[in-house]
Amino acid sequence: MRTRVFREVYDTLLEEYGPQHWWPARTRFEVVVGAVLTQNTNWKNVERAIANLRKRGCLTPEGILRCSDLPELIRPSGYYNIKAERLRSLCKVIISYGGLRRLFSLSSEEIRKILLSVKGVGEETADSILLYAAGRPVFVVDAYTRRVFSRMGVISPDLRYEEIQQVVMESIPRDLKIYNEYHALLVRLGKEACKKKNPMCNKCPINTLCSYAAEMGEKVSGGHTNIRGCRHQ
Repeated sequence: MRTRVFREVYDTLLEEYGPQHWWPARTRFEVVVGAVLTQNTNWKNVERAIANLRKRGCLTPEGILRCSDLPELIRPSGYYNIKAERLRSLCKVIISYGGLRRLFSLSSEEIRKILLSVKGVGEETADSILLYAAGRPVFVVDAYTRRVFSRMGVISPDLRYEEIQQVVMESIPRDLKIYNEYHALLVRLGKEACKKKNPMCNKCPINTLCSYAAEMGEKVSGGHTNIRGCRHQ
């Protein structure tokens, strides 16, 4: 049952939104940098920071380490001093393993363990690097994933990261393309309809699959709703 729902969510979102073409980057190392810089900010700010690094010729592990004004270059991404240290630490690890190609030749489990050993690199960041840079079929869990699936009623909102990941990966075939697209589609849905505050259930393409939308629809019955949606806000 749950497998069917997860697949139906994917198929419906893909039909509604189309391919999202993630991750927008020219090289695998840019993906790595972007995964760190996107923490607690939006992608527009990350693009500005990466553009600064590209213009300065710093978009290599060695370039990051020799860049004396790294914090200033990545300032648009916010928390620039902290992120500069995280990038430097990560680049030292990448170099110590002989570069990205050699690092990514290891097993997914080994790569993940190495990435998580870097201060400031959490599970979401590590899995984003695994999926979008290393090309490994790993499902990335973020705030949008938790919000959408818990509102739908297919997961408990208090599940840990790895528990949510396990539920999804046991329900959906381990397919790189699907995991890549699924994560991007959930982010799109979370930004456009399944918002943290004032969710726009009547504009949500999966509202007929969602327990939260059904509940809200009942509460505002008689108002402007979409059968099993909630009032447009």
